Amino acid sequence: MTDITDIPAFTFHQGTAPLLLSMPHAGTHVPPAIAARLTGEARQVPDTDWHLPLLYAFARHMGASILVATHSRYVVDLNRPPDGASLYPGQSVTGLCPVDTFDDTPLYADPADVPTDAEIAARRDAVWSPYHAQLRAELDRLKAVHGTVALWDAHSIRSVLPRFFEGQLPDLNLGTGKGTSCALPLAEKLLEIAKTAPGHTSVLNGRFTGGYITRHYGQPEAGIHAVQLEMTQCSYMQEALPFDYLPERAARIQPTLQRMLQAVLDFVATHPR
Repeated sequence: MTDITDIPAFTFHQGTAPLLLSMPHAGTHVPPAIAARLTGEARQVPDTDWHLPLLYAFARHMGASILVATHSRYVVDLNRPPDGASLYPGQSVTGLCPVDTFDDTPLYADPADVPTDAEIAARRDAVWSPYHAQLRAELDRLKAVHGTVALWDAHSIRSVLPRFFEGQLPDLNLGTGKGTSCALPLAEKLLEIAKTAPGHTSVLNGRFTGGYITRHYGQPEAGIHAVQLEMTQCSYMQEALPFDYLPERAARIQPTLQRMLQAVLDFVATHPR
């Protein structure tokens, strides 16, 4: 471990299929020295992508590799560029080491306690870099074995967040870097499946077009197809404290998720490098 954190940056399950699931915002851990500086609200880590490993548990049986962050995005955001550049210029966003919540309230009880440039660099080295090193290594391993590989970046978010978007977000928000991170026929097939989800809405490259992971690693011309799915949390859980997982609600959307992942595997299998 390092002076910044006291646990590893990720958990990892190595699969056999040419599919890697990344869950960069599923972590809830905040090292004690950082937690002591946060507000009571922030220590609840409300902006977590809650319960995604449970929601996607079926993916193990499909042979997928699964990479899950352990640390809260409040420590360092694994889906931001290492230099902290904005992914959505001109729109409200949170940074590499956020200083506010999605509700635009301060994370740090004392404004003087926000992370310095040196601390941001240390958090990046301790948590961001190991996660991305593992992500890169697994993509390279799978590509060496299979020739073509897919990356599914799994996210979830509250369905209503005025800071980032007006009204209610569609339930299934597919992002492919505006068409740059995966082949168009695959993106279109995924949207077709999403539109069949009973009682759920969907969009391709709407408000969320894919974060750093999707845009950086997706190289369809090189046989790496990356897709981000940003789901509304009301599709499978309680959006307010205590953020409970709702198994019956989750069971209604899981077949659609499974069909989308199977479509990814089918596409990869029929488009070898």
